[in-house]
Amino acid sequence: MFLAHLLREARIDAVVLEARSRDYVTARVRAGVLEQTTVDLMRRLGIGGRVDREGLVHAGTTLAVNDDPFHVDFAELANGAAITVYGQSEVMKDLNRAADERKIAVVYEATDVRPGGLQSDAPWITWNSPHGARRLNCDFIVGCDGFHGVSRACIPPEALTVFERAYPFGWLGVLAEVPPCNHELVYANHERGFALASMRSATRSRYYLQCSLQDRVEDWSDEAFWDEFALRIGASFACRITRGPTFEKSIAPLRSFVCAPMRWGQLFLAGDAAHIVPPTGAKGLNLAVADVVVLANALHRFYATGSRQDIDGYSDRALARVWKAERFSWWLTNLTHRFPHMDGFDRQMQLAELEYLRGSRAARSAFAENYVGLPLEI
Repeated sequence: MFLAHLLREARIDAVVLEARSRDYVTARVRAGVLEQTTVDLMRRLGIGGRVDREGLVHAGTTLAVNDDPFHVDFAELANGAAITVYGQSEVMKDLNRAADERKIAVVYEATDVRPGGLQSDAPWITWNSPHGARRLNCDFIVGCDGFHGVSRACIPPEALTVFERAYPFGWLGVLAEVPPCNHELVYANHERGFALASMRSATRSRYYLQCSLQDRVEDWSDEAFWDEFALRIGASFACRITRGPTFEKSIAPLRSFVCAPMRWGQLFLAGDAAHIVPPTGAKGLNLAVADVVVLANALHRFYATGSRQDIDGYSDRALARVWKAERFSWWLTNLTHRFPHMDGFDRQMQLAELEYLRGSRAARSAFAENYVGLPLEI
């Protein structure tokens, strides 16, 4: 949807195919942390009014190890930049409302989507919808359809190089209609595992615990979750926890994944279709937005001048930023989680890294720069 708005701004016709219903898309629980560059883009596209009014601006975050927290001040260390807590479902509402006003073509409940002719100059895409079978001839196809979508599967395996790391644990996440225990996010490294205190609003908390991949949601009663979360987050924040019934509870595995290149013929990949990051660094949505900014600029230049230089360079340029986000997410995951293979030496290295981060302005500056989002030309 971001790409559709960027292309409209450049007066390039596009059609969006969405497998789910509009109600599903605007209701599903997904990411909730927006980088500074993502918020800046929303403002530029004329859809930033609500995020400016309702988003929770965080000028820092807290890391805690062994119940000893320290603060990283984004505003001081990253030239006034910040992150904004604003749910992906709210972002989708803003994008959809503006798409209606701007008459951007969006097809919901598109099934059996099949791209074709990807190595020709005249690709096409077919799908079924509640209105029947459809075919669209186009210049390019962009696969923004996620890790399990059809787009990447259209590329022959021998044409792709895949890089992947599966982590030996998952995240148990809950949503509860209770005020958060801190005004900013808290990352806790505890001997029993990682915990994260986040939020979706001033009255809705989003909390996470590192858990075993063998765990099931049914294994975790609300009482068990709150007890374990209070233990791991530490006494400084446990005393501020408001307990209440959870209305969403799920377990997600953690993975790092990149496929290269992000283009094959007239097909471009963007977002989770090309790369996955562990959620620790809050990069997934933001990295997808960065991809489509690069691609929109490349397509604009192609249609304005006929030059293929930028579309030919899309994959390399996008991947350069992807790998920096992958590195930060991998590093932060390794810094804050307990791994099954960890021995005493591994633990001491983890603690030394955290203490270096606590005591070094240069280290905190690098953390802040990556957390709020690396610069992006928009």
